[in-house]
Amino acid sequence: MPHDRSKEPLINPTWEELVEHDPLIAFSWYLAGRVRVLLSFADEIVRHLDEGFSGACIDGGRVDRAESLMWLWILGAYEVVRTMCQAEACFSARAISELRRLKKTLSVVRMPAAKMEKAGRKEPVTSNRSPSGWNISNRDLLVNDPDETPDTSARQLFAEFDRVMSSIAKDDVVAEHGQAYAETRSDG
Repeated sequence: MPHDRSKEPLINPTWEELVEHDPLIAFSWYLAGRVRVLLSFADEIVRHLDEGFSGACIDGGRVDRAESLMWLWILGAYEVVRTMCQAEACFSARAISELRRLKKTLSVVRMPAAKMEKAGRKEPVTSNRSPSGWNISNRDLLVNDPDETPDTSARQLFAEFDRVMSSIAKDDVVAEHGQAYAETRSDG
């Protein structure tokens, strides 16, 4: 991270070329855009971490900015993946399996970040460290419940989110987002 996800711009593309370029567009233009925003935020957070932990003195302002953006990234990433899992009929079995694993990983860090509760329990997260612990040697943030092991790092989450989203090919998107609701309405 960050790595270059950019592709050559398309000039007057066909639908097939658009979907080949970004398969998530076939599911939802809106969601595909949110994924790009999350990937861009991840790159920005990594830049802040790299610069904040780069010298003999830590630039706490940059690391604090990374932590603030990380909180928002966790919330957004979880909601994007939750939406995709909820629309499981729109994706291949392989893609849904990957998305469910990612959702589980994100849920472990979302609960302490969003609700200040331990995942799966109505217990408060202790305040024995900041919401994101500093892993200075790895220029990273620890973003899971401070009392839980193993630690989950921001860079690990970014890499996994990027890997899963990048692994979705056009054949993995079998219907657009609205079809998930059409299926629900016809079942009821």
